Amino acid sequence: MAQARSLSQAALDDLFKRCMNWGRWGPDDQRGALNFLRPEHVRRAASLVRDGVAVSCALPLATTPGPQNPFPVLHHMLSDGDLDNASGSTDWFALAPHGPTITHLDALCHIFYKGRMFNGVPASKVTARGAGAGSIDTVRGGIVGRGVLLDIPRLRGVDWLEPGEAITVEDLERAEQAEGVTVGEGDLLLVRTGRHARVRAGAPPPPPIPGPVPMLPLAGLEWTTLPWLHERKIAILGGDNYSDCTPSGFEAPQGLPIHTVGIVAIGLHLLDNADLEALATACAERGRWEFQLVIAPLILERGTGSPVNPIAIF
Repeated sequence: MAQARSLSQAALDDLFKRCMNWGRWGPDDQRGALNFLRPEHVRRAASLVRDGVAVSCALPLATTPGPQNPFPVLHHMLSDGDLDNASGSTDWFALAPHGPTITHLDALCHIFYKGRMFNGVPASKVTARGAGAGSIDTVRGGIVGRGVLLDIPRLRGVDWLEPGEAITVEDLERAEQAEGVTVGEGDLLLVRTGRHARVRAGAPPPPPIPGPVPMLPLAGLEWTTLPWLHERKIAILGGDNYSDCTPSGFEAPQGLPIHTVGIVAIGLHLLDNADLEALATACAERGRWEFQLVIAPLILERGTGSPVNPIAIF
């Protein structure tokens, strides 16, 4: 199993500069790489709908606490049907979208690097009242475009990648060739590791990586893929994980190079913890790994992210 190669602070700084999109769309831009997704891309994605079949790419909201779910969703019933003369039911949810269990979209204010977020905005713009720039409501109109799934376990002839296994540029390009697709400008790229197939098969959960913020070891993209992601001009990056391979190879134990360079330098909204198993099956059945993808975050003004239910339409 290939783990992520070591990444020094100096090398991360160099990657950040190589992949930086600050100022590319003007000094006040808050959409980042979503600017690559233009109306012609949205129209072209609509032409991929042929069967009228929709596939959800979201996990159920996880309400059971445990080592793999340190911040469970709280769900309380406010009124229910087992009361006398009940006329309906209502409930209440509270959740923290970030972390390893909820399918969510990261806003551009989610990650800072050296006191800045995307486009050089000071991190101090995010206060106790929420994000004053780069918040998730920037994409209140939703995201619709061509989704592309690169299925790495299928490429390697396995059911899933093991925790900590790194995906390289060679893997991404071999998956393109095997599937007959080319990732390009404005695409909504999803990369499958088979994480949830492993869980459902009953494989033992990996112990968290110790540190101030415990993290799960997960298969994912190695930091060497960042220039490739930048050059391809994708609009969204998503996976069934954090996108980052963890451990990531960065000298800081909780360092996430894909998050740091992807969000802060490139301006990528990251889709974390998607469930790509049904989507992988639908793609394999049709022999095509492109589809219309719809991602609709909640309009959470000043929010740092939002739970989402991405829908792939064939």
